Amino acid sequence: MNPNDSSALSRSRVIAFVSTCEPGRAKSFYAEKLGLRFVSEDPFAVVFDAGGTMLRVSIVPRMTPADHTVLGWDVADIDAAVVDLAARGIQFERYDALAQDGRGIWASPHGNRVAWFKDPDGNLLSLTQFAEKQS
Repeated sequence: MNPNDSSALSRSRVIAFVSTCEPGRAKSFYAEKLGLRFVSEDPFAVVFDAGGTMLRVSIVPRMTPADHTVLGWDVADIDAAVVDLAARGIQFERYDALAQDGRGIWASPHGNRVAWFKDPDGNLLSLTQFAEKQS
């Protein structure tokens, strides 16, 4: 196979997944708190448009949230995004091992800035402003 050839997946859109045990609560969180456009709901998932990416919040009978980030957003201005989400009632996570600022934003050694928060099911979500996008 020629390494310059594109595979079917390299030309296809990604679908993001997280899980919920309580679809009504998840629907409210992702639509109202995060401001994502609700697309549909069926017995299997609540679906949102996340900036052109389909986000399927899969409905499961039980779950154990991962202890790492499962979904994140690349934001142009993390300060503004954190202020906006905090005003919507989002609480940002604090980690003893990381030097975070007063709003919970951590600056990585490479200059990227990251803040973490959880959805109602405990899924760890993040915002990242990459260094090359900083003013």
